Amino acid sequence: MDTPYATEISIAIPTIQLATRISKHVLASANKGTIEKAEDLSPVTVADFAIQAYLTKVLSSSFPTDSFVGEESAAALRDNPDLLQRVYDVIHECVDEVSSSSNDKNESHAVIAEVVKRGAPESKDQVCELVDRCGDGGKDGLGADSGRTWVFDPIDGTKTFVCGEQYAINVALLEGGKQILSVVACPLLSRKATAPVGNASVFKGDDDEDGEEGCIVYAVRGFGAYVRPLFVGQGSGLTMCASESLKRHADGVTVSGLRSVSCWNTPGSGVDDAHKAATERLGVEFPGSDLLGWVPRWVTLALGLANMTVWVYKRRDRYAKIWDHAGAMLLFEEVGGMITDVDGKEIDLTKGRKLTGNFGFVAAPRSVHHVVLKAVRQTLKEQGKEALLTAA
Repeated sequence: MDTPYATEISIAIPTIQLATRISKHVLASANKGTIEKAEDLSPVTVADFAIQAYLTKVLSSSFPTDSFVGEESAAALRDNPDLLQRVYDVIHECVDEVSSSSNDKNESHAVIAEVVKRGAPESKDQVCELVDRCGDGGKDGLGADSGRTWVFDPIDGTKTFVCGEQYAINVALLEGGKQILSVVACPLLSRKATAPVGNASVFKGDDDEDGEEGCIVYAVRGFGAYVRPLFVGQGSGLTMCASESLKRHADGVTVSGLRSVSCWNTPGSGVDDAHKAATERLGVEFPGSDLLGWVPRWVTLALGLANMTVWVYKRRDRYAKIWDHAGAMLLFEEVGGMITDVDGKEIDLTKGRKLTGNFGFVAAPRSVHHVVLKAVRQTLKEQGKEALLTAA
């Protein structure tokens, strides 16, 4: 991809590959260090903390004037020395593995190894500092004068991750609160996957004749979206390989060509019966692909395994988190998708950590987005949920 952001991509791809190595290392452990966050009781693991620290270390070393936003804070690490030690150790173990196996005579291997080494924290105190650099980011918003900001979701889909099911690692670059670049790793989703995709649809490298494992999907605004294998060959080595340009499959789609991805029948924040009724109102099979994590859903839309999703929160005061959507939404937009909230407003990332300017999501091919939005709003009215269509 020939873009002004070639340097950022060349650094982000090996960085997200090493982050995946960290996730796989933790996933193979019987004890994943899972704890519950005090604010919402959602799970967080050693991998969440380690990947956020690692991503911040590499990208802040590479782009020292940039800002960072991430999901996790280091409070739990400071309260739990054993957990902090595990986080520090897993980063160094994975960095050392790649560094020791790199071939200095191979130029691309040497470049990758150099990037990877930037992520090794110098101390456990620095691990906490790196995590909190993201955890404190974006609290004052990300307006037009906010400059360049990297947004991370170290593990999107932690509940499914700990079960060995679908998850993603999300890396996004914003400029003045606008999506510029997206790099997403889906360790258990093949670029060759077919719909429908579910949380348990796990695709491993040994299932593929070419030895491919997982995928990386990335995009730069105005330059299209691309996909490549996450790893190729034995040993999950970090390698550069050819990428495939994703077709603009959402261009010109009619209602009869709509295919859904959602998160169905899982206790949470959404109005399941409204999602189902609105989708079936359009004559579209529901749920179609069924995934817990938002980032895997956006990737599914980018890959053409689906081309629409709707999400209505149970309350008007429930807001999306920026790390679940920033960058990943760009992947769908770059293949012809359009994304608004349930009120028809453009998604506003300038609000910062919580998207307080929007309510829910409606994503569909640009050609039929207005039809899908109308179906969602009519469904809510017919179900007596008009309060969800009016700002509190």
